[in-house]
Amino acid sequence: MRSLADGQGSKTHTVGDVLDRYQREVSPQKRGKRWEIYRLELIGNKEIDGKPFRAIRLADLKVQHITAWRDARLREVSGASVSREMCLLSHALKVARDEWGWLITDPMKPVRRPPDSRPRARRISEAEVAAITAALGYQEGLPVALPKQRVAVAFLFAIETAMRSGEILGLTSQAVDLTARVAHLPLTKNGGARDVPLSSRAVELLQLLPAVEEGEPLFNLTNSSRDALYRVGRDRAAVGDVTFHDTRHEAITRLAKKIPVLDLARMTGHTNLNELMTYYNASAAEIARLLV
Repeated sequence: MRSLADGQGSKTHTVGDVLDRYQREVSPQKRGKRWEIYRLELIGNKEIDGKPFRAIRLADLKVQHITAWRDARLREVSGASVSREMCLLSHALKVARDEWGWLITDPMKPVRRPPDSRPRARRISEAEVAAITAALGYQEGLPVALPKQRVAVAFLFAIETAMRSGEILGLTSQAVDLTARVAHLPLTKNGGARDVPLSSRAVELLQLLPAVEEGEPLFNLTNSSRDALYRVGRDRAAVGDVTFHDTRHEAITRLAKKIPVLDLARMTGHTNLNELMTYYNASAAEIARLLV
């Protein structure tokens, strides 16, 4: 039975307290903790009615707050992404209710999950690449120093390698063998390690970055700063809805014309070729040009 004290934490704790404690105590037990911590930060920092979602007291948390958060996120990312974030938020609130006694009811229960949207098929043209990188202050052949310029290099590197943003930002000098042209990822989104072959252009891009202390991330950027700076550059470039993750679609579509599909799956970390296909977005005209 619940004690009379159950739910008292709702008067003193906020949504942010739930997310922070979950991040400290629950997320480290999971293989994908890096990605989960990033998602928890996105969830908490989303503004609802002029203030961060994380600032809402649990005692004041209503279905309307969660639906407003859901709808705000749907304007930024796909329904599938929002659904995954809702699953994470739901579990965090469940732990707060069942284990910490901070809640009595489940505020997520009445909230409808968004339907999975169709997979994105957004390609990035060379003109858009040039516009985005220029808006971020990157010029070919000139030194890279400012954070926004490192974001531009990360953007170009993503198109060369099909690596995710978090994988790129986690790279250190120990993880990259420039001679062998291989980047080692000790822990990926799928929970395992992966070695990513690097093109000569990818190596060239890494060599543009300013030197960092041994063991420190080569790009010296956080996920949140990368995201914010990229959005500013993209909007300034006026290229529409190009997301950073669209680089994975573009890279996989380009790489599919260069290497066999099994090698491509190994490079990108896909164990299911059907999942890999969702990132392959070549047009019929492009495929026709490959035919004799």
